[in-house]
Amino acid sequence: MTLKPDPKRRIVSSRHLAEGEGWEASEIEYGMIIAYNAFSRWMTRCMSAAGNTDLTPLEILVLHNTNHRGRDKRLSDICFLLNIEDTHTVNYALRKLMKMELLSSDKRGKEVFYRTSKKGAELCEAYRQVRDRCFLDGLAHLDLTGEQMRAMAASLRALSGQYDQASRAAASL
Repeated sequence: MTLKPDPKRRIVSSRHLAEGEGWEASEIEYGMIIAYNAFSRWMTRCMSAAGNTDLTPLEILVLHNTNHRGRDKRLSDICFLLNIEDTHTVNYALRKLMKMELLSSDKRGKEVFYRTSKKGAELCEAYRQVRDRCFLDGLAHLDLTGEQMRAMAASLRALSGQYDQASRAAASL
């Protein structure tokens, strides 16, 4: 089932940002706002169902990213891959995950490398199982092909690049 938007109806987050040309951008932004909040809520509830009720959305993202491909990662790697500029928030998440024994680390020269512990990897696997059961099973109802989902993901990544560029432009004003 593919929803077709009503061309006369504009669903925007802020009407004052939807005046004149480019109103469609406000419609996209509203979609991203509600998707971000739904995704954040989903991550915490999925993690809670997986067995840990103490992690914030950022900490969950950091845990999964650190677990990604089983490779050790530095703070800068995690920030880069998650497109997070404020390294102190990720550093705080890393410290909390270490304290909870979900991550371990070792220092190599001046760099600290992080990896998931056995406990952290088990939690990531439990999360995956909850995700499969609660999210992926329902995803089939959207009637999207794998190719359409990959195209949507590519569009979101391209849009994030546009927002990054606009952020740099705004910072120079």
